[in-house]
Amino acid sequence: MAARTQTLTRTATDIRPFRVEVPEADLDALRKRIAATRWPEKQPVNDQSQGVPLETSQALARYWEKEYDWRKVEARLNALPNFITEIDGLDIHFIHVRSKHEDAMPLIVTHGWPGSVIEQLKLVGPLTDPTAHGADASDAFHLVIPSMPGFGFSGKPSEPGWGPDRVARAWIELMKRLGYTRYVAQGGDWGALITDLMGLEAPPELLGVHTNMPGVVPPDIDSLLQSDITGVNDALGRLPAGLSDEERRTCERIDFFWKHSAYALIMGTRPETLTGFADSPVGLATFMIDHDARSLDLICEVFAGQPRGLTPDDILDNITLFWLTNTGVSAARIYAENTFSFFAAKNVSVPAAVSVFPNEMYEAPRSWAEQAYPNLIHYNKLDKGGHFAAWEQPQLLSEEVRTAFRSLR
Repeated sequence: MAARTQTLTRTATDIRPFRVEVPEADLDALRKRIAATRWPEKQPVNDQSQGVPLETSQALARYWEKEYDWRKVEARLNALPNFITEIDGLDIHFIHVRSKHEDAMPLIVTHGWPGSVIEQLKLVGPLTDPTAHGADASDAFHLVIPSMPGFGFSGKPSEPGWGPDRVARAWIELMKRLGYTRYVAQGGDWGALITDLMGLEAPPELLGVHTNMPGVVPPDIDSLLQSDITGVNDALGRLPAGLSDEERRTCERIDFFWKHSAYALIMGTRPETLTGFADSPVGLATFMIDHDARSLDLICEVFAGQPRGLTPDDILDNITLFWLTNTGVSAARIYAENTFSFFAAKNVSVPAAVSVFPNEMYEAPRSWAEQAYPNLIHYNKLDKGGHFAAWEQPQLLSEEVRTAFRSLR
């Protein structure tokens, strides 16, 4: 695909304007590849226990080929200020929207996999212009939304070393380069881990963090559950005594995740084997939507004509960005670079806020959140929403972010 940045003589630390410009030929080629998909036979079960049902994949492909319009989301992206700057030898793309309210608090928001900056577009209005969305001017944020290395319009690392800790340090540098002397950070999925690691770095400018996928699991329990992917170690039968009912339910949810996490295991061990991501748009799409059981349930309903929080366009905007930028494999490498646990407590000492959505991969108990974040300033359980909260429930997440950081202004 083609995209345009300013081409004047520059230094590595310059911040260059960026605009998305996808040639029509790229979109025509995408539709042809979708039409040429060779399909497998229908699954022999009537549920999602073997993966994405064929009827969902085919409904997605039909809509993608015949009805989907990339130009709508391209216009939404280009309506916002987009930039690129080089950090630690790699081009980093980011959206930077300053609020009209001068006392707004700077906030950096990080996406995850299989996400992108598109995942956060619905947050821009509510967070930067709260008075237009039923909130007070005092809750306004200046918003920075970067693309992780290997994702979207950011550069693709050509050497090992770009794990989430290095990304966290790059985000700290980005906020410094933008001139922010005090700011807060938010994230879900990989963004949650990166935000926690920013909290561990604890630069003086970082006032606090908010997460909707908190790392709170005691390390010994986390290791036990991870060790039982095949079920032979009976992790649930070996849990420590004295857990509350809520903590035990959390362990059961995490155990279920690890037993259904093949996508993470292959990306974490053999990302280059996933060459099909660069060759088959439908192959890329079906892999991306099979992230976790509850999200897949929602997406299957969407393509069965029962939208619930997301629309077909929401889902395909994100997948199409991966396809057009050919970042299926480069994004997968974050799993191979990672040396941190997704769910274990990190002992983040900066002020921290936790929002728990019921259809997240697990619901973090307050008891564990208080141990993991000794400076816990906000904890709330929501009554709806799942893993992709910014995408699926932007109003609820925006309200949580406003509430979470109010005491730090």
